Amino acid sequence: MGKYILKRLGLLLFTLFVVVTISFFLIRLLPQEMPTDINQAALIKARWEALGYNKPLIVQYGIYLKNIITEFNFGYSWKIALNTPALEVMNKRILPTVIVNLYSLIFSIPVGLALGIYAAIKKNKWQDHLISTLVIIFVSVPSYVYAFLVQYVFYFKLRWVPTNVMYSLEDAGGSYFTLKMFSSLILPVIALSFGEIAGLTRFTRAELTETLTSDYMLLARAKGLTRYQATTRHALKNAMVPIFPMLISSFIGILGGSMIIEQIFSIPGIGGLFIMSINQLDYDVFMLLTVFYTLIGLLAGLVVDLSYGFIDPRIKMGAK
Repeated sequence: MGKYILKRLGLLLFTLFVVVTISFFLIRLLPQEMPTDINQAALIKARWEALGYNKPLIVQYGIYLKNIITEFNFGYSWKIALNTPALEVMNKRILPTVIVNLYSLIFSIPVGLALGIYAAIKKNKWQDHLISTLVIIFVSVPSYVYAFLVQYVFYFKLRWVPTNVMYSLEDAGGSYFTLKMFSSLILPVIALSFGEIAGLTRFTRAELTETLTSDYMLLARAKGLTRYQATTRHALKNAMVPIFPMLISSFIGILGGSMIIEQIFSIPGIGGLFIMSINQLDYDVFMLLTVFYTLIGLLAGLVVDLSYGFIDPRIKMGAK
């Protein structure tokens, strides 16, 4: 296990290095426009000169890596928040993203598991066919389509929610965890939940259906256990072995957020910040978010793989 973890960490760092290197050179090759304000443009040029941004690209890259390794300095924002550390700009945007996606998971996981279990128990009956058909539809439709639908139905037609824009902290009473703030997040939470529920339902149904037809389930029934007892004591426990890592990956992925949903509902999260950094060519903010998204994806894959060995001791990671 130790060798496997070290090997995966080495591959993780190598992959991260390759992605950061390619992203750095591509973004720096793009033309940079200076602001029209003379004083602001002079300030940016002076700061760039001091930071080595006018040197050859390979030298700039060396300075960039050195600053990250020695000072944990990912540079500064030059367009979104003038002369503000990029890390500070990102930190201000993480909490709204995490809250929206956390609410979505809290709603999606129990519903998805319940529907998947129910469909597996009712296999080949009309309930199973209905759930499976709905799952195919919800998996196939992009999340931004749901965003427009819930806006139209719940906001425009029914007027059940006060607004489709996330409240500021001041308007919500100084906290993200208030009823007023939650009411403004209902629509993006619903829009994000459709795909998560459908994916979890399909995966749970497939795993539980396979488990229910296993030989040890027939043995359990032959020993006198009822269908409910055999399902809860044996089938669910074994089916959760591949399902639980999927849930872990979902919780890690909440940091990444959803760029499109955040744009549609005007959520001040890092998804919208990433798009803004691309549109405005804010070099350092873009690079920081690229590192962040890449690292989240790589860590999610690593944690999921390792979790199999911890959940089921029979699985030996890295064994031949």
